[in-house]
Amino acid sequence: MDKINLTLLTDFYELTMANGYLENGLGDKIAYFDMFFRKVPDNGGFAIMTGVEQLIQYFKNLSFDERDIEYLRSKGVFSEKFLEYLQNFEFRCDVWAIPEGTPIFPNEPVVTVRGPVIEAQFVETMILLTINHQSLIATKANRIVRAAQGRAVMEFGSRRAHGYDGAIYGARAAYIGGCVGTACTIAEREFNIPAIGTMAHSWVQLFPSELDAFRAYARVYPDNCVLLVDTYNVLKSGIPNAIKVFNEEIVPKGFRPQGIRIDSGDITYLSREARKALDEAGFEDCKVVASNSLDEYIIRDILLQGAEVDQFGVGERLITSKSEPVFGGVYKLVAIEENGRIVPRIKLSENVAKITNPGFKQVWRFFDKDTGKAMADVLTMHDEIIDESKPYELFDPEHTWKRKTVRNFKAKRLLKKIFDKGSCVYKCPELSEVKHYCQQQIETLWDAVVRFENPHKYFVDLSEPLWEMKQELLQQHSAK
Repeated sequence: MDKINLTLLTDFYELTMANGYLENGLGDKIAYFDMFFRKVPDNGGFAIMTGVEQLIQYFKNLSFDERDIEYLRSKGVFSEKFLEYLQNFEFRCDVWAIPEGTPIFPNEPVVTVRGPVIEAQFVETMILLTINHQSLIATKANRIVRAAQGRAVMEFGSRRAHGYDGAIYGARAAYIGGCVGTACTIAEREFNIPAIGTMAHSWVQLFPSELDAFRAYARVYPDNCVLLVDTYNVLKSGIPNAIKVFNEEIVPKGFRPQGIRIDSGDITYLSREARKALDEAGFEDCKVVASNSLDEYIIRDILLQGAEVDQFGVGERLITSKSEPVFGGVYKLVAIEENGRIVPRIKLSENVAKITNPGFKQVWRFFDKDTGKAMADVLTMHDEIIDESKPYELFDPEHTWKRKTVRNFKAKRLLKKIFDKGSCVYKCPELSEVKHYCQQQIETLWDAVVRFENPHKYFVDLSEPLWEMKQELLQQHSAK
């Protein structure tokens, strides 16, 4: 198959609406859309914004080729005027996004698009697909990394990912979330993420004996020898054979063994016994690596039970976010322009959680100047300025009697402009910088926000002008 132009990776109704907008003379109507999410996966306290670089690449390459046009013509539902419009399509939108690696919270815009409604509506699917997937995996990876308490976590999930892109971009997201490397080789070529791996059980099975298999591997890789010790019996043969080969093939050549890996059985018990045997043999520096369907809860529990594990390889439960595999981001119209004036739009629902925050907005994060900790996020009108020299009153947008006045704070705008009238105006940082930035930003969150069980709800409030505007719209629509 030839390389696929991803422009048509969109829901079909984006095209039927676009054709309808054009036929009704609304093609150039300026609209504002927000992407946001309503719930943190796994009932966590925060998520991690990821996928902006791929979103930028998508916007830069938006164009309809002849194959696309002929396909759409064959559907028999689009006007020739619309097909001609697509042939001459140019992306002209302004786009804002929260930078990759930033902790994000429900109901705040993480991407905002302003532009002709045909274009701003059309990009919905790819915005959601890109940000939802990578943010989901980065968030899951970070939970697993935090459970490991400083021990290295390697992403081992390529073969269980949901497709090629799931493996490649999942590895990227996992790295941002804190993993030290990946088993996905192409991820190193594309993103410079360290590719990691040694042997499978098939290597051991191929040789006449486990000892022969270990010797053969050690001769080829004496400077980076990690042996898989659970093919037959970890304690009766795997560890004794590994120690024998370390003494025969590794130490005499001036190297030290890198580690042993346990991929089955009772990890707590086996790792403790392995550690004891390795230490008694003089290999205190030889690492114990554990894999086998791990997640944050298993890792947390086995460490509490005294497991002697130095590194974890985590596969399917990370790369698929198995415990909660849907991020749930949505993309909603929040404003239009009429005669150069921004007119807010709101979506109502019987479910209060699904009522949108209208208007063209900015997201501010408040940091305590003394502790450096994040205090709250505040959504404001796009042109509001927060004066750090004055006290600021935060209030719950639903339970408005819950109020708190904050002082001695620093307010930081989170949404950054990445496209101006269709031209990219943002330089993506190196992936290693994003990873480092992510860790720094998570450290600004209070421990109560990052805990696994019943985390403290981080405040995402509305400024008074934005809250008043929302209430006015609610009253207007209720009267109708």
